[in-house]
Amino acid sequence: MDFTTDATRSYRLLMAAGVLVIAFALTGSIPIAAGLAVAIASLGELAVWQLQRARPTPRPIADGGTSEIEMIVAIVRPAKLTDVKRALAEVGAPSLTVTNVSGRGSQPTETGQWRGAEYTVDLHQKVKVECAVPATDTDRVVDAIQSAAHTGEPGDGKIFVTPVTAACRVSTDERGVAAM
Repeated sequence: MDFTTDATRSYRLLMAAGVLVIAFALTGSIPIAAGLAVAIASLGELAVWQLQRARPTPRPIADGGTSEIEMIVAIVRPAKLTDVKRALAEVGAPSLTVTNVSGRGSQPTETGQWRGAEYTVDLHQKVKVECAVPATDTDRVVDAIQSAAHTGEPGDGKIFVTPVTAACRVSTDERGVAAM
């Protein structure tokens, strides 16, 4: 639900109802004008509540800007997942999301045979680990993932860091770094 749009809609209804009250009052229909005035008061309270609940639109981070929270996305070998989870817990970043993915990077393709037919494996099975952390912890977390996932062979993976413009803990409605 977009509170800003709802608040704008309520404000427009409020203005239209105000015009109706003035029109009815000018024509001498005082009971109708009084009823509309009560309805306007209710709409006004709704519009104020919706405007108070409206969240500002996240602003894009300008070049050279900073973010309080950063998302670290690491693509690593499935065999290294246990080591990565342990390393993240040791540096104080135990919260993570893990997804099984397949992809192609610098790891060489493999060929094989199955039932007499030759096939090429060019999409390798990997694990994507996502972890949102306060920006002050980013270097520590990246270093922990890199050292835990490292084998020295092509296909060890990649680590990406992107700024997070907003975060909200669903259960408590905490915002920003407090939601971490």
